[in-house]
Amino acid sequence: MVTTLATLGKAELPAQLMRWLDELDETGRWALLKLVTGALRIGISARLAKTAAAALGDHDPHDIELVWPGLTPPYLELFAWLEGRGDKPDNRDPAPFRPVMLAHAIEDADFAALDARDYIAEWKWDGIRVQAVSGQDPDGAMVARLYSRSGEDISKSFPDLLPALRRPGAIDGELLIVRDGRVQSFNVLQQRLNRKSVTPKLIQEFPIHLRAYDLLADGDQDLRTLPFAARRARLESFVAALDDPQIDLSATIDFADWPALTAARHDPASAGAGHDADAVEGVMLKRRDALYLPGRPKGQWWKWKHDPHVIDAVLMYAQRGHGKRSSYYSDYTFGLWTMVDGAEVLVPVGKAYFGFTDEELLQIDRFVRRNTTERFGPVRHVVHEPEHGLVLEVAFEGLQRSSRHKSGVAMRFPRISRLRWDKPPRDADRLATLERLLDRPRLARDR
Repeated sequence: MVTTLATLGKAELPAQLMRWLDELDETGRWALLKLVTGALRIGISARLAKTAAAALGDHDPHDIELVWPGLTPPYLELFAWLEGRGDKPDNRDPAPFRPVMLAHAIEDADFAALDARDYIAEWKWDGIRVQAVSGQDPDGAMVARLYSRSGEDISKSFPDLLPALRRPGAIDGELLIVRDGRVQSFNVLQQRLNRKSVTPKLIQEFPIHLRAYDLLADGDQDLRTLPFAARRARLESFVAALDDPQIDLSATIDFADWPALTAARHDPASAGAGHDADAVEGVMLKRRDALYLPGRPKGQWWKWKHDPHVIDAVLMYAQRGHGKRSSYYSDYTFGLWTMVDGAEVLVPVGKAYFGFTDEELLQIDRFVRRNTTERFGPVRHVVHEPEHGLVLEVAFEGLQRSSRHKSGVAMRFPRISRLRWDKPPRDADRLATLERLLDRPRLARDR
């Protein structure tokens, strides 16, 4: 079908589709319509696909991860190697992306099984994770690229950082905005992200900076199979050799035990973060002997973020989800109370579509269907009166002032943390609660 659709002329397609629909059974027609409308979506992670490919050739999935960056569809070299018909593919890209290593969120109960002496701690900065890679092409010219953590080449958005990558290697780090020697908030960084055109004025107003966490390659040497302590030492030498003000090291935290690290997490300014303390998002814990493994290996890296802020908001609107949630109302707009023209009204302050369990999803979906008062296309207006409605406990990481939203504020990473069936909507929080939070140093994102 794919071949036929790709080769038929536009005028011939309707008749061919009619023939197929006449010939196919119900399941076949469903698959055909999914295919031609671009909705044939299969929820498989890239890691699972690589694991399956590794099993085909009795290889370790890590071997696939290492060669993957230099491969392109239809992966003829890869399958020839897996099936024993060819040599292991070479990565000929002078500045390739390497699959990232991620951390698990640490819980209080996890500390009992961990020895503080096994870990190196460093600050977790509130920016975006990137890989800064450089190397020489066959002609000896330097090639430098910046990748997002998903492997997207974002070099064109940050041309002012590329000249600093003048030594072959691969740095894993955090992209930040630094003005007058101080790291700015994430919301300042957002004004530099996803810009179609990067002007000299934008570069001057939002100077980009790379804070280095790890070193994945030094020249032609792959360092990912070295323990983290060794990579960290190489990173310090690498950054020193670059000697560029746009790239610096993420400082490690001096601690002897978990209580000492807890104190540092609560007061970064007194524990070495200095004047950049407001941009600290938490603490990272990395085993000294941890190799750089793609994915999220258990027990190697931990992230210990600041505790989220929590408010009680009222469900106002609901919309169907996507993929496996397309049959449920799983996208929720919620609001807080404020006074408008002498009357108490709810104003929307955010939207969330995760954080709840499957059972809670069924409960909310049932509530939405039974309490819809109006419909606007795919959106349902859900009852939200002082005595009748659903209160959602919403957790979020930060705030910023926003002229685009009626409430005047925008949340960062909101998610549903609890359903408050016990609380009437009249007892939900007020917009003034968020406005007071904006005056706190860690949440003053507009400054």
